Amino acid sequence: MSLKRDHVELLRQQWAAELPDLDTSPMAVLGRAYRLANLVRPSIEQTFAGFGLDRGEFDVISTLRRSGPPYRLTPTELYTSLMISSGGLTHRLGRLEKSGLIRREKTSSDGRSLAVALTSAGMERAEAAFRADMASENQFLSGLDPAKRGQLASLMEELLLQVEAKSEELQSDHETIFPVGGR
Repeated sequence: MSLKRDHVELLRQQWAAELPDLDTSPMAVLGRAYRLANLVRPSIEQTFAGFGLDRGEFDVISTLRRSGPPYRLTPTELYTSLMISSGGLTHRLGRLEKSGLIRREKTSSDGRSLAVALTSAGMERAEAAFRADMASENQFLSGLDPAKRGQLASLMEELLLQVEAKSEELQSDHETIFPVGGR
């Protein structure tokens, strides 16, 4: 009786035959995380499309929604939270404003700068899309009992914290070697 193997394990077996000296254990974790993300992405994007949003637009209105009252952030706060360029954010904001989901308002502290505020329509859309997304994503996890889901979530959190710390360390090392703005 043979056990069913997932796609990543099949790839690892192929590499083991070709490069038997190479440790492919990182693929067992990171390869699976990458494959999972790619497999669920179409469902997530389809869910958001059902609400007239693409993934980037949902990210903006959901960031505003979860920020709490008054559901308003500066563009800098938004693009820092979203980890995108200011130019990428400007394009998203234009589409969302045209759709009536956000508005740009002058800030009380500095009349020259504009804050991004969620409209009531934006609030409703963000919440409805997020609820639908969580229901859809829950279907992917339904085969795992609550204890296994909790264990997996805990292990992934631990890994993510380690990867984020390593990523920051590597970025810092890169900036030391290649300073911004000069040689």
